[in-house]
Amino acid sequence: MAGAPQTSLEKEKELAALAAVKYVHDGQVIGLGTGSSAFYAIRAIGTLVRTGCRIRAVATSVRTGELAREAGIPLIDINTIDEIDLTIDGADEFTPDLMLIKGGGGALLREKIVASLTREQVIITDSTKRVDRLGHFPLPVEVIPFAARYVQKELARLGGTGKLRSKDNGVYHTDQGNYILDVDWGLIDNPRALAEQLNRIEGIACHGLFIDLTTRVLMGKGERVMVFEGGPAK
Repeated sequence: MAGAPQTSLEKEKELAALAAVKYVHDGQVIGLGTGSSAFYAIRAIGTLVRTGCRIRAVATSVRTGELAREAGIPLIDINTIDEIDLTIDGADEFTPDLMLIKGGGGALLREKIVASLTREQVIITDSTKRVDRLGHFPLPVEVIPFAARYVQKELARLGGTGKLRSKDNGVYHTDQGNYILDVDWGLIDNPRALAEQLNRIEGIACHGLFIDLTTRVLMGKGERVMVFEGGPAK
């Protein structure tokens, strides 16, 4: 991203990221998200570290870990802590009542584990990510390879059309070595009920419906940042 002309949407992501980084305080354990929006937050947190802010961070992907090390952010093993103070991450879609679809970047399993350990989850997006109903973006479902065909058939029984994600003319593998099915449901009437159904399918490691895991969403819109906390935007 460095050196290229910045589009209006990239500027919105950066504005949201800079607003989110204001929640970072000395001594915290920080979760670092994955994706284009999180990139701006990682860069800004690196600046804080270089100016004396003492934080430790957990990365949600191998790529995020690389970016954090390049920025000088000290990383720790998630298995050495009991909770994370603040996580800053992006989303593929969100509703004003803070239901999300995540996983377009392929890191949904780690992202959901980190979110589950987090006291304050701040999501940063550009203005295209706000929707009234989830489902415009395909729902990522991470599956163990052994169960991929079975899970695909079970998703079809629920009305979803799952396509195996590919990369470089082969099957995409997550950092955990799993596959991802990108599932088209149409618009989702009841994300909570769908999440419960997906939780009952053996072979699914994680799905991209993030419900009751978000404290607030900061959305860049033009030259300002809108805040969603489950009620009217601020």
